[in-house]
Amino acid sequence: MFCFQCQETAGNKGCTVKGVCGKTKDVADLQDLLIYVTKGLAQVANRKGDLGDKKEAVQDRIADNLFTTITNANFNPKTVEDYIVKTLDMKKELAQGMSDLPAEAAFDVREGLTEAAKADAIGVLATKDEDIRSLRELITYGLKGTAAYTRHANVLGFRNDEVHAFMAEALEKITDDSLSVDDLVALTLKTGENGVKAMALLDEANTTKYGHPEITEVSLEPRNNPGILISGHDLKDMEALLEQTKGTGVDVYTHSEMLPANYYPAFKKYDHFVGNYGGSWWHQKEEFASFNGPILMTTNCIVPPKDDSYLDRLYTTGVASYPGAKFIDEDEKGHKDFSGIIEQAKGCKAPEKIEEGTLVGGFAHNQVFALADKVVDAVKSGAIKKFVVMGGCDGRQRDRNYYEEFAKALPEDTVILTAGCAKYRYNKLHMGDIGGIPRVLDAGQCNDSYSLAVIAMKLQEIFGLADINELPIVYNIAWYEQKAVIVLLALLSLGVKNIHLGPTLPAFLSDNVVKVLVENFNIAPNGTVEEDIQNLILS
Repeated sequence: MFCFQCQETAGNKGCTVKGVCGKTKDVADLQDLLIYVTKGLAQVANRKGDLGDKKEAVQDRIADNLFTTITNANFNPKTVEDYIVKTLDMKKELAQGMSDLPAEAAFDVREGLTEAAKADAIGVLATKDEDIRSLRELITYGLKGTAAYTRHANVLGFRNDEVHAFMAEALEKITDDSLSVDDLVALTLKTGENGVKAMALLDEANTTKYGHPEITEVSLEPRNNPGILISGHDLKDMEALLEQTKGTGVDVYTHSEMLPANYYPAFKKYDHFVGNYGGSWWHQKEEFASFNGPILMTTNCIVPPKDDSYLDRLYTTGVASYPGAKFIDEDEKGHKDFSGIIEQAKGCKAPEKIEEGTLVGGFAHNQVFALADKVVDAVKSGAIKKFVVMGGCDGRQRDRNYYEEFAKALPEDTVILTAGCAKYRYNKLHMGDIGGIPRVLDAGQCNDSYSLAVIAMKLQEIFGLADINELPIVYNIAWYEQKAVIVLLALLSLGVKNIHLGPTLPAFLSDNVVKVLVENFNIAPNGTVEEDIQNLILS
């Protein structure tokens, strides 16, 4: 295996024996194979042109294949193998009558290929030129993030055929050996443009279906009833679980990236939806054990259990899968039956209390626009000197303490704009407010990062600025996995510059690609807290 798609990759170089995430070599190699056959499916679909009544099935297959290979989503070799077989079957059916197909489109693993040959022929290192490899992987990881946002929108009935078509087009282009570094840089920015479209689509889907997030105080203390803990990102699963738990005596709590579900008006009608339990994804071994009830993982962010203390209470659904956990599938109409998890919950003890108090969130773009007059006045008066975008991902490495220390060191005339689980480093610090504007404005999940871009563009319009980089906004973003990659590419496509990215620059960026990003966008790695406060805030 060779995998360097996440920030925690071994030595910031690459995992070669087992993933730091817990992914085994077998699963890593199968995921490489899945990406390879997905490129083949894209090539066939592109040549087919009009897919007729198979269009959505092909689009969804490509997107699900990309989504399931995101870090911490699928640890189960059986389900990855099933995805591979389904992809090969679909490709074979579409390719009938076609000839002179590229290698990926003509490939069928069922015809026999050794494990060693697989790694050489289809893995990351199959591309020998380091700069070409770097850009191909950067685009691939951007596509994985785009696929995640797109599929969340799709299940709510919202589609953008242009984004789906681009994913297929880009998957084919990164197999084209004639493309130069400059060609791939251009494709990288186009990936960012389509990432913006995907995030806008998801924002439209979520707010149309569940209303615009609103300022909400969320309890961190459990009640005495048995509960179900829901984690991941999928709001449709959230809705279905809340509907099916009505009147059962079982409470529902959010965990990690599901915290922002508390901000949506549509979910507030459920009196058994009672708050958030715990922090970001990497604390789950301890928090899932103390929760006592069953846990539903709706997408990525699974941490392999240390032992079997809660494996019998762990459920997965969608593209997420873990060996030994129960999987909840959907029927032909898209319905999921959560009766099993509900019955198990009824026999469990109430969650243990692990913290006290509340936190406040719900500052997506619509809510911030409602405060626009206050915000503008505070900026004009000098009460707010800088906004700091500190969105992105949390992680378990010690150098992530930087983000908490950076937040603590910020002058009192700064406001943090955040989305994603990075907020757990500072959203419980009680940093106060500026004229009634909280100093930590939580826009939601990493899926809601679009709100941060919309807020920036709205402020640019209000202040009549020609360049978005003239705003009193600085960017100090933490990354971990591939949804953060597409957020970065989306910001670059919007012309945002001077982004600090950490806690380390991605291992998959070659020195020359880093040089391109620095020269064109002034991307920089984190320094010390003191240096970055001086450079980003005080200068």
